[in-house]
Amino acid sequence: MGGAVLKAETHPLHLAANEGRGTTLTVELTTRPKGIRAAGFGGTQAGVENVVIRATANGAQLVLLAPADKWRDLLPGQKVTAKGTLAPPRGGDLASALLRVRGPPNNPQPPPVWQTWADEFRDGLRQASAVLDDEEAGLLPALVVGDTEQMVPRIVDEFRTAGLSHLLAVSGANLAIVCGAVYLLTRRLGPRPAALSAMAALVGFVILAGPEPSVLRAAVMGGVALLGLVLGRQRSAVPSLATAVLVLVLHDPALGGDPGFALSVVATAALVLVAPRWARALKRRGVPNGLAEAIVVPMAASLATAPVVAGLSGQVSLVSVLANLITGPVVAPATVLGVVAAAVAPLSPRVAEVVTHVAGPAVGWLIQVGRRASAVPGAAVGWPDGWVGAIALTAVTVVVVLLLRFKKTRTLIVAVLVGGFVVLVPMRVVAPTWPPDGWKVITCDVGQGDALVLATDDPETAVLVDTGPDPGAVDRCLKTLGIKKIPLVVLTHLHADHVGGLGAVLTGRAVGAVAVGPLKEPAWAWREVGERARAQNVRVVEPKAGERFALPGLELEVMGPRRAPVVAAENTTVNDYSLVLRAHTRAGRVLLTGDVELAGQAALLGERDLSAEVLKVPHHGSRYSLPAFLKAVRPRVALVSVGTGNRYGHPSPHVIDVLRTGGALVLRTDMDGDLAVLPGNRIVRRRRDGLGQVVQRALPDCRWHARARLGAVADELLGDAVAARRAQARFRLLHLRNARRRHPRCHLQSGDHARAAADEGGDTGGGVRPRRGARVRRRAADRAGRVARLPLQRAQGGSPVAATDRGVARGRGTGRAARGGRPATVPAHGLAQDGRDLPVSQGDRVRREVLSPVP
Repeated sequence: MGGAVLKAETHPLHLAANEGRGTTLTVELTTRPKGIRAAGFGGTQAGVENVVIRATANGAQLVLLAPADKWRDLLPGQKVTAKGTLAPPRGGDLASALLRVRGPPNNPQPPPVWQTWADEFRDGLRQASAVLDDEEAGLLPALVVGDTEQMVPRIVDEFRTAGLSHLLAVSGANLAIVCGAVYLLTRRLGPRPAALSAMAALVGFVILAGPEPSVLRAAVMGGVALLGLVLGRQRSAVPSLATAVLVLVLHDPALGGDPGFALSVVATAALVLVAPRWARALKRRGVPNGLAEAIVVPMAASLATAPVVAGLSGQVSLVSVLANLITGPVVAPATVLGVVAAAVAPLSPRVAEVVTHVAGPAVGWLIQVGRRASAVPGAAVGWPDGWVGAIALTAVTVVVVLLLRFKKTRTLIVAVLVGGFVVLVPMRVVAPTWPPDGWKVITCDVGQGDALVLATDDPETAVLVDTGPDPGAVDRCLKTLGIKKIPLVVLTHLHADHVGGLGAVLTGRAVGAVAVGPLKEPAWAWREVGERARAQNVRVVEPKAGERFALPGLELEVMGPRRAPVVAAENTTVNDYSLVLRAHTRAGRVLLTGDVELAGQAALLGERDLSAEVLKVPHHGSRYSLPAFLKAVRPRVALVSVGTGNRYGHPSPHVIDVLRTGGALVLRTDMDGDLAVLPGNRIVRRRRDGLGQVVQRALPDCRWHARARLGAVADELLGDAVAARRAQARFRLLHLRNARRRHPRCHLQSGDHARAAADEGGDTGGGVRPRRGARVRRRAADRAGRVARLPLQRAQGGSPVAATDRGVARGRGTGRAARGGRPATVPAHGLAQDGRDLPVSQGDRVRREVLSPVP
């Protein structure tokens, strides 16, 4: 180990990587390219954009990050010339450097003959599987040879929750099934010929599946076991496992830190050391032989691998044992049929398609079990990840197993487990903590995207507005809410972060129609929406401005767009043609704005009434929001759907400040998780770890109480509930002290007021605390002094600007200087011409608003 680490650390490529040098290298690939799936955003479609390949160059191990469309068809053993930039590898990796490749591979050499044959077999299996449904067609190659490129993301998420993710990676189970089938077919020839036939099948399967860590471990162990059969030593399971681990780790020390290798070794050790003892114990108690082994095998493997899985994923599956027990009988037939289809595909594609049709029911059974198991309330519970979580779960598992061995403590442990199920299961199923009773609006935490659910009077029926970028996230949200019927799915516009989860929404639920806006751009998204809707026999409708949709307890009013569509694929144009709706719910009016930007908001200002109690903030809180539009809405609650650590600078501090200035309670999914709005001005925030929830109320209506003016410091203390309560109490005190001078309108201290300027940066960002009996100077709400309180924005042109309801204040001065020096001549919607946004630098300590390439 020390020699391998020293070699990697002192290689010249490692030193060059620390300096970030550009280079051109001739590398030899050692693994198949693995795709990295990226979530779509804006006009960019979700999919595999880059691949990761391991290679060697000049005696050093490298990791290549390359464009998928040009590198995905390469095979192990090929030599190519790659040009790119070196970077240090991640911690714990024995590779000397990471090469970020630019451009296609140059001078590719032909791969070895056996790798070409294996690639033809894999392609044949993939093409033969295409006759099945999309979900089954993606699962069969993953089940047989570990090819997950065509996997539906929803299946991956469901298998992870159900504890079936090990089926998606080739392991010793696949190898044992194939070699066992060959051995059984040839055992009449004698033990040695049968063992040699199984050995040949082992070598062929390793070439077919590729040199994955779990495949190598299984191959070495299987080879030792088959060698024991040839030599007449059949009881060699433990020596085989030990030999496999030692040989492989000495050959490639990096396997010692590979999660797949660890899972494979731990599971095999449990089956070799623990499962036989448990099976004998059940047999002594009268359990039939086959049934005893069927029970203990998944139980032993699940318990042994649970600490590793918990450390990797940060969750523990409570249904994995039962799910593996149910799926066990069909895994072997599906695997054998898949291998047969791959073997005959180059010779006869028609026969391969027939074989995949035969394997279809078994693959469909796996999908249904994973879907039903993942839908069980509390199927997976949160657990600390990393070494802490793995060690903690290991200790808990060991203590429980040891206590179960003693008669005196066995009854106590069983009683505790049964009592826990009796108490916790009804709490999770009958009275779950989420969603809260009486919810009317829920903003799902789907990352950098939108997905908002509007409740009806039917507890299982709701309207969904946008589907987010990730199918798994919106599917989990709807499952948690218990939504089974969706009369209308509204896609405000066709950007990937709003339509990416449509496939998961349409699967397994009764959907009435899909509503889209007038602009059918980008073309790939419109085509995908049509295909998915037709596959589920769902209508696609185009509502017009002024139309209404009435449901029990819910009414939707289409507010816009009212302009004729202009065919253009630019992000800004697509955003401005977003469907804008106002929902009338039992919790008040909700304005749903999609990603509408400056021009679209300016067009909506012509409406006679835009007011709503709840506002879905446009465009994830982007800076492209008119203060006049936000003022016209006058929301009490502002919901911002935004992803954690996004590189677009969302939400804009300027927009947040304007909303709080208007008295709105601003909540963000990246900080607060799922957000629920209830009648009575109540808000329930679901903690992101899923362990609890926080209830709070929005600020009172400005017609009855003085509206709070939150400054820069209070903006920083958004998540601090104590500071929010102090600010609210302070303004109520101000209202009571001036009771004899009440005014029906809401007033704010103007930005050029002396006391307001002195109070800026207070601990609560609150207003002025006047002397007893002092007159409070009132200024017009639209005075330009208010502009001085808004943070200046810097556009691409380099001129600091601040958007107001009247225009733009330019120059270094604000307040009186801005009014007297250079009057605003550019309308607010003119900011749309300033250019695209730029990524936010993580190390930038200066709080600034930037522009980003977003829809």
